[in-house]
Amino acid sequence: MVLFLPLLLLNSCRDEADKNWTSTESSIKLYNTTLSSNTLYPTMDGNSFRLTWDAANGATGTYTVQFSKTADFKTPVTFATTTKNAYTSTISALNTALLQQGFSPYTQTLLYIRVISGTNVSNMISVGITPYPVAIPVITSPTVGQAIVLDAANPNVNAATVKWTDYDYGVPVTYNVEIAPKNSTSFVSGGTTTDVKELIWTNFQLNDAALKLGLAVGVASEVQVRVTAATTSAGGNISKTSEIVLFKVTPYQPAYVDFYLVGDGTAVGWSDTKAQLLKNNNNISEIYTYLQNDGLFRFLGQQAWNPINYSLNASGINDSYKYFTTWSSNLQASGNENIKFTGDSGMYKITIDQNSRNITVTPSAIPTLPTDLYLVGSIQGWNPTTAIPMNQVGDGLYEYSIAIPDNSEFKFIGQQSWGELDWGNIHTGGNSGFLGPKGDNDNIKFNGGGNMYKITANVKLGTYKLTPL
Repeated sequence: MVLFLPLLLLNSCRDEADKNWTSTESSIKLYNTTLSSNTLYPTMDGNSFRLTWDAANGATGTYTVQFSKTADFKTPVTFATTTKNAYTSTISALNTALLQQGFSPYTQTLLYIRVISGTNVSNMISVGITPYPVAIPVITSPTVGQAIVLDAANPNVNAATVKWTDYDYGVPVTYNVEIAPKNSTSFVSGGTTTDVKELIWTNFQLNDAALKLGLAVGVASEVQVRVTAATTSAGGNISKTSEIVLFKVTPYQPAYVDFYLVGDGTAVGWSDTKAQLLKNNNNISEIYTYLQNDGLFRFLGQQAWNPINYSLNASGINDSYKYFTTWSSNLQASGNENIKFTGDSGMYKITIDQNSRNITVTPSAIPTLPTDLYLVGSIQGWNPTTAIPMNQVGDGLYEYSIAIPDNSEFKFIGQQSWGELDWGNIHTGGNSGFLGPKGDNDNIKFNGGGNMYKITANVKLGTYKLTPL
């Protein structure tokens, strides 16, 4: 049952502004209407809006209910006609009529009401009333089928502007511009505005959003865009979403970036200045390193917390951190920033493909840290039985100082024999500074000129370095 309370802002008065009527007195008595609230809400749609009046003496025929935005009824609008001396409608119909008459949503405006029948006119009543929005935003740009080719040479230049029309609201409205591949329901935010009916995308911003959707580089792909208007008032939240507009965008391959690993699930902990750089080779970034079960980590774009962070493109993650579109099953989003590693503690290979934005974590061929580490190579005759014991200075961290001639080659072993515990330069021979386990390494090659160097092997971090003494 709906209870109606007297409206606070309701007034009953004579319509003395209209001098066209033959009678100086109201010949129809219009009674004050009652509403549950002078602020209308969608939840009230089915509630009744009722007007009643006394029939004019001797009057028969049709009664017309008129609305006006002004007390003089200079431009009246017909709300309803009836042969009875009462009219019942709904709040939804009332709200629609107000909007059609130009009342702004969320703005209280005086509504003037009267009833006429032939030459008979009622007294006028007025009510301060606030309608709610029912129409949706309409996107005017981009247009259907518009093609946007993004420019890698000018990442900060404007590439496109999303524009739309909507109400002028009486309260702040937040617009969320979302995009998704054609026929997908997985929309992601492309940016937000408050009370502004347009959003500018630079080449970089739209390209980054397109790559997060998994769109192919250099290919014109169809993309859906929509705009959602969200408002909050005393009556609750209202959200209106536009129709979808389909346009085309051709993303480019951005310059390859550096990734720095950080987190309590890693060997470096939560120290941004010690964040661990991955090895880069064009689109592939990788490293063999230690990960802790149920530990957290993410990647930085520099050895500092800001400005760039990389995490999973998953629900709940900060939009600016979202990067990896696919990932291995031993990773999951944690909180609004981090990645949780769910595998067993040990040594793993992290591989990032910047083209596909995929990250995988796979077990290393040597999953545990060695008890001892030995230096073997041309600097000692390639004899594993006389391999040089290195000094352990930390967990998985070993050092040894020695003169290194030109054209030297060496590697590290975990026993004084050829066996399974074997580390060298990752993938191929060289001096990259990154370790690879047996099956994915070759000799470290270095021209030392016969000078003294401290050789440091950090098996836990997956790195090595040679420091002149």
